[in-house]
Amino acid sequence: MAVTILTALAAPRDVGIAIDKVVQLVFAVAALIAYARQRNRWMTAAMTSLTVGLSAWIWGQQILGVQLPTSTIAPLGFTLVPVLCLAALIVKAQQRRADDLLPNYRSRTVVILDGLIVIGSLFVLTWVSALESLTREWATEGPGFATVVAHPAAYLVLLVAIVVLSWTHHSVRQWPMLFVALAGVAQSSSGWVFAFYISKGVTAIPATADIGFMLCPAFFLLSALAPTRDLEPTSSRMRTADLLHLFVPYVPLAITGLFIMWNTATGGRLNPVEIYVGLAVVCLVIVRQLLTMVDNVRLMDQLRVSREQLRHEATHDPLTGVANRSLFRERLDRALAVRSRSRPLILLFIDVDGFKAVNDNNGHAEGDIVLRNVAARLENSVRPEDTVARLGGDEFGVLVDGGDAEEIGARLLAALAHPHEVHGRVHRVHASIGVAQRFSYDPSATADDVLGAADAAMYTAKRLGKGMVVVHGSPLPEMT
Repeated sequence: MAVTILTALAAPRDVGIAIDKVVQLVFAVAALIAYARQRNRWMTAAMTSLTVGLSAWIWGQQILGVQLPTSTIAPLGFTLVPVLCLAALIVKAQQRRADDLLPNYRSRTVVILDGLIVIGSLFVLTWVSALESLTREWATEGPGFATVVAHPAAYLVLLVAIVVLSWTHHSVRQWPMLFVALAGVAQSSSGWVFAFYISKGVTAIPATADIGFMLCPAFFLLSALAPTRDLEPTSSRMRTADLLHLFVPYVPLAITGLFIMWNTATGGRLNPVEIYVGLAVVCLVIVRQLLTMVDNVRLMDQLRVSREQLRHEATHDPLTGVANRSLFRERLDRALAVRSRSRPLILLFIDVDGFKAVNDNNGHAEGDIVLRNVAARLENSVRPEDTVARLGGDEFGVLVDGGDAEEIGARLLAALAHPHEVHGRVHRVHASIGVAQRFSYDPSATADDVLGAADAAMYTAKRLGKGMVVVHGSPLPEMT
């Protein structure tokens, strides 16, 4: 293609154009064959349309000598190419992956708004620079010139769609779509230059204006041959997509704003089309920002809930929902660190008697229900500020700040003595409770010391016959 471009620029005009169009046709046919072998129906149709357009153009301009602009089948074939490529892009975007950035309807709305912002900004930019004069020519030239303008405009829409979808869909962020985008840039650039010359009444288009047309079929062929790599997402790739999502909609808007400022500063005047379209784009930006702010608030709320959930899961028993051993030790350490203690600190170590028989005879599912019932009864038997924890297996701990140890122990025994009805079966379990108390601040006392004392008292209760409360240090535990 590079050789073709150099030859077309150096050779006499008629010879250069003939070489240019024939080589374009060869590349278009090659791309058609490549896409047909891939069974890519939409891109095959697009390359067919490009091939028909080039063939009609060669026949009409080089052989029949039809004057420009023309309303033959050639411009129609060229205009259908970006339309069919857009259909192929939509089909490609439907091949969703887990790392695609479309979590909800609001994000999809933002993507649509981004596309409208880019299209509106490009429209204002092209209108201020060239489109207004081209539109006046359109009104005088008729439908032939309409096809000339529609052709590059359709490629602009395709480019916007590729850019917008590329930051949300991994399947679009691939080499094939990059080459399709480059083909669109090349064809659209030459298309606008071509339209400008036609609007000025020039029929002998310079060869340099055809460079984009020459490159377009070559890029389409590369898009058919380029590999598609289904890589796992990496953090850097996701950050690149996020940056595109943040900045791309505002780049054309900023360029358009600077262009309008320069135009007005140099004495130009804005017409109603520029004003109304510009205001519409600004309103779209405001709506996008509002939706983004709402999304940010929602995401922050979800993050807060997730953190609370993770914190709860890290400090609570997943079966019973009460505190786990880690949280219990943390609260015990905190309670032991209180220097000005006016009420006794009471720790009750509870072992469920008879639970093993429930598991062995009726299965772990019923045993789990009994454990949940035990935890619920313990929580209902103490104050909300007291701590109930599952220390492991069928062992529970209760930490109470203030009160009478024996009265609390008796209350817990009574609560656990009631039978548990599960799936029509009645299970009776009891408890052995060991109690350790601290009446004043002791810097040498540790959580392990207090837990060990309560554990020793619990084993004493088991040894004395189960179903009783033993307070550590009591002179007559057998009478407790």
